[in-house]
Formats: sequence, structure tokens, C-alpha cells
Amino acid sequence: MFDRVPDMAAKRAELSGDAVAFRDSRTGRDWIFRDVDAAASGAARVLADRGLTEGDRIACLCLNSAEFFILLMACQKAGLILCPLNWRQPPAEMIETLGAVSPRLILHDDSFAEVAADVARALGITAASLEAGSDIWQAPGSAPTRMIPADRPWYLLFTSGTTGRPKAVIQTARMAWANTINIGQAIHLTAADTSVNFLPIFHTAGINLYTLPVYLTGGRSTVLPKFEAADLLALLRSGEVTQFFGVPAIYQAFSLSPDIETVDWAALRCGCGGAPLSEPLIRFFAERGAKVLNGFGMTETGPTVFLMDAAHAEDKIGSVGRPQMLTECRLDGVPDSSPGEGEVLLRGPNITPGYFDNPEATQAAFAKDGWLRTGDVGRRDADGFLWIVDRLKDMYISGGENVYPAEVERVLVEHPAVLEAAVVGVPDAKWGETGAAFLLLRPGQQIDPAALRAWCRDRLAAYKIPATLTVLDDLPRTAAGKVRKPDLKAMMT
Repeated sequence: MFDRVPDMAAKRAELSGDAVAFRDSRTGRDWIFRDVDAAASGAARVLADRGLTEGDRIACLCLNSAEFFILLMACQKAGLILCPLNWRQPPAEMIETLGAVSPRLILHDDSFAEVAADVARALGITAASLEAGSDIWQAPGSAPTRMIPADRPWYLLFTSGTTGRPKAVIQTARMAWANTINIGQAIHLTAADTSVNFLPIFHTAGINLYTLPVYLTGGRSTVLPKFEAADLLALLRSGEVTQFFGVPAIYQAFSLSPDIETVDWAALRCGCGGAPLSEPLIRFFAERGAKVLNGFGMTETGPTVFLMDAAHAEDKIGSVGRPQMLTECRLDGVPDSSPGEGEVLLRGPNITPGYFDNPEATQAAFAKDGWLRTGDVGRRDADGFLWIVDRLKDMYISGGENVYPAEVERVLVEHPAVLEAAVVGVPDAKWGETGAAFLLLRPGQQIDPAALRAWCRDRLAAYKIPATLTVLDDLPRTAAGKVRKPDLKAMMT
């Protein structure tokens, strides 16, 4: 792709200035593209007047809002690097996270004013309000569309930290355009489409699935501060959303809501990522007219890499589809395009240039010729469709046999009493490692562990059947909804 690309806010204002870009549910304001560009241009000047220069980092602590996305555009204009913070973290963790990127300023909404002030004091920087009417928005204006470096760091997203200290993944304009093409052609995105922003904006899905692609295509996003099942279902029921993306935990919450039948699911085009949606949930929504398309991506990939197509959604349940337009994929040790199983390697303009100020982690993440090592084992069939078998790090060895927890989890959730399952390998004196399963049950259900293991014997090899089964009220999760398996392992020690 190109070395330079247009200033996104200015170009979109030039093309569709009077169309609505954001409908902010918190303030009730509709932001047209022209006003987004004017506010972003003004904020870029204010930040420059504060002494910030190209390459400086700005931390941001806020719930989802139109102002966040306008700030993102302002940073692109000024060459600043935005660092969205995980508002679920305690201040001590935020301080540790920001220590690796040395921000000059922290911006916040009213919800986190006190926390932002504490973090700013600890880092010796200034905290300022991001709310409408604050100083940052006092100089609206406009500027001609100009070209910007496509690979210049634009914002940083911190990895979830399930495997250790978070790393700051560089995101660029090139990645954003590649993601827009990858997801846009896969879901047939047009300027007539509308979506909803509710996933946390410190995570790639909160920015890129689908809000930023919808913006770049000229569509409209309704912005909700965060996920509330009732509010989101009410919006879906209103018919104002045509394109919807959620993680499995969102679909799971929907399936348990008494309002599930009030939504016209057949009118929605639904995607899912973060983890594969289970077969029971895929069939649950298919019965209501929705073909939920499983996909796969990472913070490091912009994120869209794979997405199932609607024509095969029920024929190849569990698959994440085929590689999208701008991404190459190969399986380590498997001939190109051949069926087989191996680590998923990726290459293309949607791939991050690396981790901010961390050359060691960057070098470790890439194989020769620029292929990103995902750490995921994939299985490809003769038609080119891919299944994610599991994370390499999650595999355990029991009695000399490899066990992939994801396979065991898929079997467990087929049981009518089980809503969700997570399996980890734990030390065992006889077998080296055995499986420990943690279960969430469907409302009103109970289960006998011995009976469940007997049920599994008809579906799994004996060495794959978990040695222990624990029922929980909830599973520990990251902000993106992924299960924190190290926390589950800790419960067994």
C-alpha cells in the first residue's frame, strides 16, 4: 500500500461533510463529518500550543465517546501518539503501563477525573479534561486535506497482559486502511451502513470493529459509553444498526436476556471475534435468523485477518473463514494452500511494525521475511477454510499426548447444562499434566461431575477428559472478554 495516505478526518469531511459520523448516546449529539474534522483540527492546534510535538505520547482515560474518536483524529493530524488506558486497571497498573511510553499529558472524561489526577501526579505530567466544553475543544477550525506518513505511529494499544507485562502495540494509518479493506469487503460495508460502538476503546475491537472502518467508509456509528445488555438490545431493537460485532461473551449475555426475542436478528449482519463462538450459540442465533460470522485477528494485525462468509457459516461451524484481501497466511511446516496443521503466520499491510520502544519483543514476534508469529495453531481444510485449534501456550501434555484445551471446551459446551467452559493444564504426579475444567452452567441447571465425565468419554479420548471439574459463578476475563487462564491455573495451586 501507499507510503502516504490522506488525513482521514479532512478527507472524509471533503467527501461527505454533512452526513452523520457519530451519534453519541451520552450527550445526544449527532456529529457530522465536517464538525468532526473542525473539532479535530482545533484540538490539534491546542495540543501544539501546549508544546506537544510530533511523536509525543498522550494518555487517555475515558469511556467510549465521540470525543475520543475526534481526539484520535486530532492526534493523526498533529503526529501525536494516543495511548488509551484500560479504565478497569487500578492506578498502580496504569502507572506501570505508562512508564514504558512516557506520555506528556493525560486526558480524561468526568468518570475518571480523580484517577487521572493521581496517575498524572505520579508521572509528573498534566491531566486535562476531554469533556465537551473543555479547553481542548475551544479552537475549532479546518485545514486542507494533506498527506500523512502511512507508517507513522498513530496510537498504541496495550496487550491484555495474560502472558506477562503488557506491550504497547504500534497502530498506524496504513493498518487502519488495510483493516477497512479486509473487514469492509468481507461484510459488504457501505456508507449506508450503521453500527454501534460499545466495546472498550482501549482494545482494538473498540476502535476497529467496526467503528473506524464505518467512519472511513462514510457510515454512522452510535456510541454507547460501555456494554450494557439492556441498552444495546434496545438499540438493536430500534432498527438503527445494520452491522454488529461482538465477542462471545456478548452473544452469551444476549442469549440469556428475556429481551432476546424482541430483536429482528435477520435484519442484522453479525460478526464475532476474540474467540470462536460455540456451535450451540451459532445455532441459537441461526434459529432466530442471524448468521453470526466467526473471525480471527489480533491487536498486532489491525485486527481483521479471517472472517467466515455467510454462505458457509453453518456448513463449516467453528471455522474463522479464509484470509481476507490484504493478508497472506501460511501454516508453519505446511505447504502453501495445502490442508494441514501448524502455527499461523501472517504478513501484509495490516500487520503492526512492532512494539513501541521494545526491539527485543518486536524481533521475537517476527519470523524471517516479515511473517508475524501468532502463537496460534491453525488447521486448514481442502477448501482453504481455517480453524483455530488453540494457543500454543495453552496446549498441555498428558501422559505423552498433546491436549488442546479448545477442543475439550468445544465438547463440554455441547452438554445441555453447560453455558461456557475453560480448560487449563495443571501438574499431575502420574501423567505430568492433566486437565482442569471450569464451568459456567445455564440458569437453573446443575451437573454431576462424574456423569459429565462419563458423557465426555463418548466424545473424547480418555487422556483429554478433565480430571477436575469446577463450577464457577463467572470466569475471570480481560476487558476484551477473553478468559484469563493464568488466573484459573492459580486456583489449582
